[in-house]
Amino acid sequence: MKKIALVVGLAATLFATAAEAMTVQEFLTAAARIPRNPTALLRADARRLIAEVRTASETIGNEREAAIAAGRRPAFCPAGGRASISAEALLARFNAIPPARRNISVTQAMREWMAERHPCPAS
Repeated sequence: MKKIALVVGLAATLFATAAEAMTVQEFLTAAARIPRNPTALLRADARRLIAEVRTASETIGNEREAAIAAGRRPAFCPAGGRASISAEALLARFNAIPPARRNISVTQAMREWMAERHPCPAS
């Protein structure tokens, strides 16, 4: 019985975490508090932002692969199949999003950016 309760509790926690995607505004607010120096990577909040970007990248990459596997046109087509993103470019892009739209998730913002940055050729 304890195992079932533990599994249900863990599943609920994971679902709640996945459902609470970080918004662009939350990302920018957290990023503004991180100093721009070599020790920044030691901060928990910096690692949390890195993890958020990594998760968003994996999500949109998986969506792209699934679209290709299903014979659909993917949302974006980076040269060589992979896109690289610098921290400066990411922050510049997120800061360029109008404040009224910053309630979108980091994943959605990256999805839109990659579609704009790496459009697929017309077929």
